[in-house]
Amino acid sequence: QVQLVESGGGLVQPGGSLRLSCTGPRFRSNVCGMNWYRQAAGKQREWVSYIGPDAVTTYADSVKGRFTVSKDPLTDTVYLQMNDLKPEDTATYYCKTTVSCDNAWGQGTQVTVSS
Repeated sequence: QVQLVESGGGLVQPGGSLRLSCTGPRFRSNVCGMNWYRQAAGKQREWVSYIGPDAVTTYADSVKGRFTVSKDPLTDTVYLQMNDLKPEDTATYYCKTTVSCDNAWGQGTQVTVSS
């Protein structure tokens, strides 16, 4: 079963940037699509972005133009580059494979945008 580990969260000022990473020992980026979700305190989990095995990407309107999802096929790592961060981006961010690849979730990484 695919298991995922995220990293890269932290505290950043508004307008700043962070890059999240997601990988796992059985994750194969040329086979599996990967979604990013986020969940702010007291709110429902929200879909953020997707990258397919063919590298096709999609984004939620709330992050389009500021976030970029990419992958390194050599290390099977998926990245979420987050620029121009806003306080409303504060949340726990999760990566998740597609259903065809075990529908596996990472443990989450906290992103806090605050001055």
